[in-house]
Amino acid sequence: MDFKEFAEKYRNDIYKKICEYVPVREPSGHYKIMRDYIDRQGKYRRPALLLLTAHLYGAKLNDAILPAAAQQLSEDWILMQDDIEDDSELRRGKPAAQKLYGWIHSLNATNTGQMAMWKMLKDYILQVGDKKGTKIYDRFYDMLSYVVEGQYIENTFIHDTKDLSKADEFLYYRIVDRKTCSYTVYGPMVLGAMVGNAPKKDLEILQEIGQKAGIAFQIIDDILDMTADEQEFGKKRNGDLYEGKITIPVLHAYENARKPERTKMNAVYKKKRDEKTVGDIAFIRDLIEKYKGIEYARTIADRYGKEATSLVKKYRKQLPDNQYRDVLMSAIQEMYIRKK
Repeated sequence: MDFKEFAEKYRNDIYKKICEYVPVREPSGHYKIMRDYIDRQGKYRRPALLLLTAHLYGAKLNDAILPAAAQQLSEDWILMQDDIEDDSELRRGKPAAQKLYGWIHSLNATNTGQMAMWKMLKDYILQVGDKKGTKIYDRFYDMLSYVVEGQYIENTFIHDTKDLSKADEFLYYRIVDRKTCSYTVYGPMVLGAMVGNAPKKDLEILQEIGQKAGIAFQIIDDILDMTADEQEFGKKRNGDLYEGKITIPVLHAYENARKPERTKMNAVYKKKRDEKTVGDIAFIRDLIEKYKGIEYARTIADRYGKEATSLVKKYRKQLPDNQYRDVLMSAIQEMYIRKK
């Protein structure tokens, strides 16, 4: 079994549990907005990682389903908020929530998702007891707090700084560790291992692996934003450029560009999303191609991805010896060898 097969095996269990906590009731219009993203169903990568490491350490589905469902529900409401902040066009291949329902109703609906998520974690404490349940709750809280910090740092650049001369790879990795490494990879992995009562040293191993894998994952995500089919990827192509985000291809192009090119890049980045023209985006894309920004980014992603897989091999004998150890390797490889 590879990681994709593992995720699909438990997809419906996770979805059904979320629906129990976010039923459609009166006023139905409100609940249907939050259920829209829930019902679209994402890739379920994060809850699958949580379930995988829980299984790796001997936990069963019922032991981990509430934290896994909370993990996925957190993604659903956070993405809706993220789309509102960025005024994104597409999410999971369909119009973003604020395009369908308006930003006021969409933002209000995210409150329902967040409240249901915390109720899941409260119910998990009741299920497993105060000591263990509170540890999981606190770790989950810390993970989401770290994500919010990353969102603040990124939004500060997008909406206030708007100057590529003040951005570098250090700033990029600072954002990525909070928004991707922690939330998408090692956060769920560590939570699942905690459900399975893994020793502290193993939690540190999983975090070390997940940090490398998370960087690779995000860089590939940046590349796919510019190259993937919109329907397959589920988001509008060049969305990061329209939103004014920092990515490795953009940073590489800016660093290598001539002074007039840099000036024009910054002029584009200073514009609001709806002010940027097709020509503006084409200009930046041409510079990225000219200075081989995508090729440079792939090289970095491949390096971090290989470092992550090397760590899995390095710690192989310290991890539990069961079928899920090989699925973990598949999960890490899938982070940087993917098309969507």
